[in-house]
Amino acid sequence: MNDPLHAADTIYNLGLFEATGIELEYMITDSDTLDVMPICDKILFDISGSIDNEVYPDGEDGFSAWSNELALHVLEFKSLNPVRDIKGAGHLFRREINTANRLLEKYNAKLLPSAMHPWMIPDAEFKIWPYGNREIYEAFDRIFGCKGHGWSNLQSLHINLPFKNNEEFRKLHTAIRILLPVINALTASSPFVEGKFSGFHDYRLEIYRTNSIKIPSITGYIIPEPVQGIEEYNTEILDRIYQDLENFDPTGILKEEWINARGCIARFDRGAIEIRTSDIQECPEADIACASLIIEVLKKLVYEEISSIDEQLSHETYPLYKILLSVARNGDTVIDDPDYLHVFGLKKPCSALNFWEQMASLFFPDAGPEAPYLSNIFKHGNLSRRILNATGLSPSRDTLKSIYKKLSASLATGEQFLS
Repeated sequence: MNDPLHAADTIYNLGLFEATGIELEYMITDSDTLDVMPICDKILFDISGSIDNEVYPDGEDGFSAWSNELALHVLEFKSLNPVRDIKGAGHLFRREINTANRLLEKYNAKLLPSAMHPWMIPDAEFKIWPYGNREIYEAFDRIFGCKGHGWSNLQSLHINLPFKNNEEFRKLHTAIRILLPVINALTASSPFVEGKFSGFHDYRLEIYRTNSIKIPSITGYIIPEPVQGIEEYNTEILDRIYQDLENFDPTGILKEEWINARGCIARFDRGAIEIRTSDIQECPEADIACASLIIEVLKKLVYEEISSIDEQLSHETYPLYKILLSVARNGDTVIDDPDYLHVFGLKKPCSALNFWEQMASLFFPDAGPEAPYLSNIFKHGNLSRRILNATGLSPSRDTLKSIYKKLSASLATGEQFLS
């Protein structure tokens, strides 16, 4: 679940690519069984001495804040202030994660990475956050019914990128929109649901797209509509959502910009666009590596070094959506739309993962500490592919548990899982 309420709350007042806000979500699980444990409130209480939605383990001048999500078994870590250079920031997040794991030891619990718990049954195991801001969570539950996987079993990496004015917003939104369809070829990590292979390399994305189907305008086609600026964004996207929401939410408690559930959303309250599609990886170093590459490609698009903004805007939403769906199902699908490839300076069809390898070679040759993590993804596949290589398509519960315990170890050590 993408909690709208307190993610990266800092007001940026920054221009394009001057800094980045990062959010990482993890499941709290029993150390022995790996079943989910709804004890986020206990951990936050252990830090602050009260049950708060957000706490600061190192004080308000520290690196990160920890916060709850809608599901009581999920804990979020986020950069307390926008990070000027995220290269190498993975180890800072891992320091926070290891601190949380030490606090969890007394509950015989630990954090588990990946974008979906592989055998959780939401109807039996989901517990909603019952404390501060609960009226908003209760509104979500009343309208959509939050016991499904879409509200209780989706963990992601969020990338927040700032803009200072209308023109910067137009360029940044346009660039993110054209890149969204292929991001999850790099980051997919959710092949299993309720103990079985879902049929998707990124089942989180498949669930995400249908999560708010009761009010279709909330998610749209995940890929946002092309807009020329903030005014058109408000008219074409937010106003439509608010109008469709009125009959379900007459008090207007959800009439906020965060109700938009497209793959990237404008956060005018803090002057940033939030990218929401990316699955969480097995360790924060891998997340930062993926985020760094995504940002480098976005820079080339925004500054029109490989294609013009007009060319990027000319792509209709539904064809982009079809690419995204193919990536969600197949992971390393073939990208063969010549007009889409042309936007990125590519001339020949390629696999989606090779697309990213080419982007890294062309635009991110100085990857620094992120280079080994990206190289492993290009060589061995995204995390979903590596998990499936290790488990097979019909694993037993014991096999799944063994592999996901290895993922938990990766989270603690910063070493990638290589099947």
